[in-house]
Amino acid sequence: MRPDLVRILDGNMFVLSDGSGDVEASPTNPCGFFDFDTRFLSLWLLTVNGERLSPLAIDDAHYFEVRFFLVPGTPTHYVDAKASVIRERSITAGTFEERLTIINHDADPVDYTVRVDADSDFAPVTAVEQRREPVGRMDRRVERRCLRLGYQREKFRRETVISVADPAEVDEHGLTFRFRLDQRESWTTVIRIETAVLRPDGQDVRKRLHRRHRRSRSELRHDLDRWLAKAPRLSCNWETMTATYRRSLVDLAGLRYSPLTLPDEAMPAAGLPWGATITGRDSILTSLQVLPVAPELAVATLRMLGIDQGAVLDDFRDEEPGKILREFRYGEPAAFEEKPVSPYYGSADVTPLYVILLDEYERWTGDVALTRELEDEARAALRWIDEYGDIMGDGYVWYQRRNELTGLENQCWKESADGVSYRDGRLPGLPRATCELQGYAYDAKRRGARLARECWGDPAYADRLEREAADLKRRFNEDFWIEDGGYYALALDPDGGQVDALSSNIGHLLWSGIVDESRAAAVVGHLLGPRLFTGWGVRTLAAGEGRYNPLGYHVGTVWPFDNALIAWGLCRYGFRREAGAIAEGIIDAARYFDGRLPEAFAGFDREQTGYPVSYPTANSPQAMATGAPILLLRTLLGLEPYGNHLVVEPALPARFGRIELLDIPGRWGRIDAIATSR
Repeated sequence: MRPDLVRILDGNMFVLSDGSGDVEASPTNPCGFFDFDTRFLSLWLLTVNGERLSPLAIDDAHYFEVRFFLVPGTPTHYVDAKASVIRERSITAGTFEERLTIINHDADPVDYTVRVDADSDFAPVTAVEQRREPVGRMDRRVERRCLRLGYQREKFRRETVISVADPAEVDEHGLTFRFRLDQRESWTTVIRIETAVLRPDGQDVRKRLHRRHRRSRSELRHDLDRWLAKAPRLSCNWETMTATYRRSLVDLAGLRYSPLTLPDEAMPAAGLPWGATITGRDSILTSLQVLPVAPELAVATLRMLGIDQGAVLDDFRDEEPGKILREFRYGEPAAFEEKPVSPYYGSADVTPLYVILLDEYERWTGDVALTRELEDEARAALRWIDEYGDIMGDGYVWYQRRNELTGLENQCWKESADGVSYRDGRLPGLPRATCELQGYAYDAKRRGARLARECWGDPAYADRLEREAADLKRRFNEDFWIEDGGYYALALDPDGGQVDALSSNIGHLLWSGIVDESRAAAVVGHLLGPRLFTGWGVRTLAAGEGRYNPLGYHVGTVWPFDNALIAWGLCRYGFRREAGAIAEGIIDAARYFDGRLPEAFAGFDREQTGYPVSYPTANSPQAMATGAPILLLRTLLGLEPYGNHLVVEPALPARFGRIELLDIPGRWGRIDAIATSR
């Protein structure tokens, strides 16, 4: 996503605009007003006396509101502006609201014509970068002080309702206000934009469901204040760390999303603009990263994903019994089953990650009740690893899509078509068994064994899972290790051959614990070596590999969440200095993004560019990137739960100076962690 877009959000409802607040959507400018996986405004253009507006300043102190300070025309040092415009925008009570204020600075009275042009293409959020012709028909209806924009395809109907309380001329393409202002006089109006997801009888389908209360602006402010006050308080000599931590907390608050089936709980939506919906991987890994500050997000994530856990074999959705979903969407492609997204299960990593999150949540909080509530779901996920994940019958987790037409080919976290390749750039056949999937399966079995023994009262099952995990680790270290390279293969191909590209995936193996101690140093050497480490972070694919591209989505960029997990893994194996180097690089990069780490940034060497180069279509804010600084903070402080205690074993690079993280919640109550670099 373009970094210059201004955004406000509340869960899965959001607005993206340019710096003056205007929306002019195109495939290269994916802005608009979005809700329920649909763009409800693709044009929202403000003019004053026929002139476009130029921004002087933007105040975006809260995630749900923003103020634009504007002047008509192009500002100049030589001619004073004769009028100023304040454009206040918010998402409150489920409504996009815009308050316009015009101030006359002229010495004489002035007649003003304020025009707002409006339109909607009702594009699915996943298609806003495409020139997609609507299948249904558009309609417009003018009512008293109200404009209705509509889209109808068979029984599928969406509407955008634009209304104003003050006198206005409303036509099919927008609203016009005409008035006169004396010197220093001002004029204000409020425009409300609401969305409608309609049934054939004209009723909004959401009104018949028990939805979470849509909060007013004052309620949102109070909620944000309460959210920030409840979070652990951070003090650090390096101001960039403190600013990034606060930015992460604020963005995390904005990304909280209450699904229709769990209206009173909130889980993380994946991010803007492409992932503002229910997801498996993003919600799990975000919840895992932010356990030290917001363990309650894991509860909603685990419950929601448990509700939609796979129960049958469904080739269209890539569904299998026990499998955890990849995503759930509500837009037009879902309604007409053009794409398998309501829900879609095409990800092989999410199911073992579900068990990992459940165990880590209990370790952190002591909430045994939730582990018992979700015991059936966790057992089903563990069964999936052996029964459906093991396509080849060799004890490894493989993936191959059931839906050959519209299913994802790559079903690991690197989902791009070229995300898994040989060293020379060739793509392997299917099925594929990527290395990190085996690490996740190993970790899930180990953690499942702990849950079985300590929470479910089933020691026999625990013993079995531990035996299976030990066997998997032994075989993995034989079959995936590339002896002449000193690292683990990215994957196995259908013939059992090694897919030998050097990638960041090997860092996830350290996090999972599947790496033999004798080989850890060699893996670490690659991760911090010049082919993978840019100075800002670890690339997804090593420089020099056949498909390496520093601007390739999964073949050379740097992903903050990827690096946070790698740093956590380095810490697990005792490489604290190397973990600190990654943490320092990622946090330093955040400085160039105003504390808001994007989904990914370019993999150029730090010495080459001097600053982290933006990746043009990265989600921002993105939940996993938002969680990364919090996991890095946990890693730097060495925070690990042991029984009812939180162990603090810090190792800080000198740049961080002193860190104080106060009131860390967990099964121990609240505790402080204080560390000083050496």
